Amino acid sequence: MDNISTCNLGKGDLLREVTVKIGLKRVDMQEGVMVEALLDSGAMRLVMSSEFIRKQGFKLKKIDRSIYVRNVDSSFNKEGPIEYIVEVNIYYQGHRERTEIDVIGEQKWKVILGIPWLVCHNPEINWKTGEVKMTRCLEEYRRHWRLKQGKSGWQKQKEEEAKEKAGKK
Repeated sequence: MDNISTCNLGKGDLLREVTVKIGLKRVDMQEGVMVEALLDSGAMRLVMSSEFIRKQGFKLKKIDRSIYVRNVDSSFNKEGPIEYIVEVNIYYQGHRERTEIDVIGEQKWKVILGIPWLVCHNPEINWKTGEVKMTRCLEEYRRHWRLKQGKSGWQKQKEEEAKEKAGKK
């Protein structure tokens, strides 16, 4: 007889979403903003909400060809095709990258980091607690966000994470 193991989880044991607090910086500015981003292995792109972009003043860049987005059920997204991108620097746990993020209409999440980000950084995810560690990331992304004056966005992020951790204890 085969040894079969099952994992019996209660409703409280299931994580519905895994999120990370990231720093985002416009490439044309020194100031950054902290935002909670959804990690989504079902998303084939990195996307940012048009409403969030408008509020933060990110500079839109028109793309040559519209990209039609399909939902999980294969229907086209009601917000229409992707027609713009924004160029940003993303900061998380000492890692930094400059990237382009697609602009999509209103959505629940301000930022979604999809498969391209997950494959590139290959984060270690604890699916019970939602903790995300950057232990397998390429060396080129292990740079700190440093500004010449004042506290860096990365330092602010570390302080916020420390406060959050202290509040949970």
